[in-house]
Amino acid sequence: MGKTETIKQRAIYVYLPSHDAVNRWKSLAKQAGTSISKFVAEHVENSLLPEEDSDYKTRSSLLDEIIKLNETLKDKERRIGHLELLVEKLEEDLRLYRAQMFTAESFTGIRQYDRRLIEIVREPGSHNSDEILSRLGVKPREQETVKAISVQLENLERYGLVRSTSKGWIWQE
Repeated sequence: MGKTETIKQRAIYVYLPSHDAVNRWKSLAKQAGTSISKFVAEHVENSLLPEEDSDYKTRSSLLDEIIKLNETLKDKERRIGHLELLVEKLEEDLRLYRAQMFTAESFTGIRQYDRRLIEIVREPGSHNSDEILSRLGVKPREQETVKAISVQLENLERYGLVRSTSKGWIWQE
């Protein structure tokens, strides 16, 4: 049996009440991005299958679900944006608080060096101050934090752990 025979066996001819109805169906199928055959078959199936069938969802219900999910996604993205701003502000406040250990003249107690700063300067090669600040997430406008990192590096140099060169800071083994 050839391809033409199987197509003829599956074909059903539908006569619409007017030429306007034909054009409307074709236009709707084109808008849906499908062929007229698939469009008609889908809509007939939608009308025959009960909505209670949990495995089957109509195209319109799927589109409604997509719209709702997109709205939810936009809300979540907006919330994430706000939370990221809050986290950034909290991290900035924490850096400022930790910076006071090195910048406040009246500070007494044990100073804790920034672990990430130590990890960065221990990496092979030289590391200039801009690179260090960038990797630590410190913005140039955070003057107190910049000063604290500078003080930490100078202290590490005095202890003989790092050396300042024209190319940047180098860990001393």
